[in-house]
Amino acid sequence: MGKYVRFRLGLVLVLFIFLFSTNALLWSRLLFSADKYLTVAFLDIGQGDSILIESPTGNRILVDAGPGKAVLSELAEVLPWNDRKLDILLGTHPDQDHVGGFVHILPVYRTRYFLEPGVQKSTKIWDSLKLRVEEYGLKDIIVRRGYLIDLGGGVQLETLYPDRDVRAVKDTNDGSIVAKLSYKDRTFLLTGDATLLVESRLLSYASSELKSDVLKVGHHGSRTSSGDKFISAVSPDYAVISVGEKNSYGHPHPDVLSRLQKFVPGIFRTDKEGRILIKVSKEGEIIVETKNPPLD
Repeated sequence: MGKYVRFRLGLVLVLFIFLFSTNALLWSRLLFSADKYLTVAFLDIGQGDSILIESPTGNRILVDAGPGKAVLSELAEVLPWNDRKLDILLGTHPDQDHVGGFVHILPVYRTRYFLEPGVQKSTKIWDSLKLRVEEYGLKDIIVRRGYLIDLGGGVQLETLYPDRDVRAVKDTNDGSIVAKLSYKDRTFLLTGDATLLVESRLLSYASSELKSDVLKVGHHGSRTSSGDKFISAVSPDYAVISVGEKNSYGHPHPDVLSRLQKFVPGIFRTDKEGRILIKVSKEGEIIVETKNPPLD
């Protein structure tokens, strides 16, 4: 009988440890959905972009999805395991390193809308994505300057660019969506792969509208983006570079890093820090968390 009691106690202890560790894991994921924060996760998907935004009310938008399946494992780490809801998908432009992951997202996550700039480019991945958007019944919306998305809880995402028809652009990056995310007087400027040409067009409007607390650096730190005047106008406290480790493009370019260092106190890179999580509290406090410890 004594052995039986000890066995049962041991089993209870094992079950307790298992449930505690499982709940701890779920709790760490559910922190992403905590109702007092706007949460913006710059996902570590290699050479590309993917940004998951969740409002304090739980509404979500995925801005780009990287080149392939890596986005699925990243989402699995920041969202509850049984939660398969993404309200809106936004593809900044048709390049594979931004939209390739969407074809893997659609069979797994429930979503209703696909937003895009309307750039016409026939490639295997883009054509496949458009077919899947139709197959899964998403509403395909072409956005222009002034298009406003209300994510609830005081969170808004407004399109600043394109400000014109970009169907026929030769460089797809010249048609990249640029959007500004706002909550509690805190702002994020999400630039996709916007080029120096796009930046100059944005600067032709009131430059004050570009001022933001966080800048998602354009085109992974390519020197074809992030001009001095543009960075100065944005004047962010934090800049995030989404870039693959030891990528063949040499991103981020040393010139861009030099420009950023002149204007930006805090620079984060997914190839160094991994996933970068930025939260804004209901009091407007900005909290930055990284998967890997920041480099000195």
